[in-house]
Amino acid sequence: MQAKKPKSRALLGQLSDMDLRLLRVFKGVVQCGGMAAAELELNIGISTISRHVKDLETRVGLVLCRRGRAGFTLTPEGQTVYEETLRLLASMEAFRSRIDGIHDRMGGELHVAVFDKTATNANARLGDAIRQFADEAPDVALNLHVASINEVERGIIDGSYQVGIIPAHRNSGSLVYTELFDERMLLYCGRQHPLYDAPHGKLTWTTIRNHAFAGLGFHSPNMELSHRAKLTRSATASDQESIATLILSGRYLGFLPDHYAESFENKGLMQPIAPHRFNYRCRFVSLLRRSPRPSRAALLFQSCLEAAHAATARPAA
Repeated sequence: MQAKKPKSRALLGQLSDMDLRLLRVFKGVVQCGGMAAAELELNIGISTISRHVKDLETRVGLVLCRRGRAGFTLTPEGQTVYEETLRLLASMEAFRSRIDGIHDRMGGELHVAVFDKTATNANARLGDAIRQFADEAPDVALNLHVASINEVERGIIDGSYQVGIIPAHRNSGSLVYTELFDERMLLYCGRQHPLYDAPHGKLTWTTIRNHAFAGLGFHSPNMELSHRAKLTRSATASDQESIATLILSGRYLGFLPDHYAESFENKGLMQPIAPHRFNYRCRFVSLLRRSPRPSRAALLFQSCLEAAHAATARPAA
């Protein structure tokens, strides 16, 4: 008769302040990519960090990570604990924000996530919105994140982020969208690409399909356009900088925001291909979670965004 496996130990009793401290340390280690890298961020020594992680593993009865010469990696159980930690801390922050609202005081933290390469887009006016928000809510600690479209959407839904700014590409019933600004996307080639010195006047989509194309590997306006134009990805990128790097190799064509590519173009490192023909507009929207109701800080930041884009902001269809 087979011996019964001992039951896994579960987290015992109620969460204490020490448990929350251990979870915050664990979160910091994961986000920094290891204990040594987390020393500066957490402002505690590596031996203390190691002890805290070990204490958390003992507390939950699970091995959360592997650390050694191969580097820091999460176990599947550790990944689950990390994701639940993010949800727990986000819920606590939302609770604190609501209580602050009762006292008509705005404090705590606000996490805003944006798609990459918005800083060079004059249409984004993100700096204007941040300046107004900082003036109106000086006691709120603003945390600005850069993430992929999918990560921003997922973070808004699970509460990790409170406000998001991404290219419009699909709608979720869990989110509230407000249109903000747009950017022009052009098709670029690197200096060593055959099309760099070639005449572009007679180029067609059929011609472009004969060249290697680099595109984003997740649902986005970039992917939608490549499907419509029947462009097959020869290289897949996770963000705009990756696409730029592939273009600079001289082996791939790819779409980039014109404001971001301008510095490369001015240095003669890449150029747009028939920009009047191979282009598309990318609309950007802000995201708020539909339920539960966003915090006062999130609503204020959204208001600051809309004020910065007063001439063009309107609810997305």
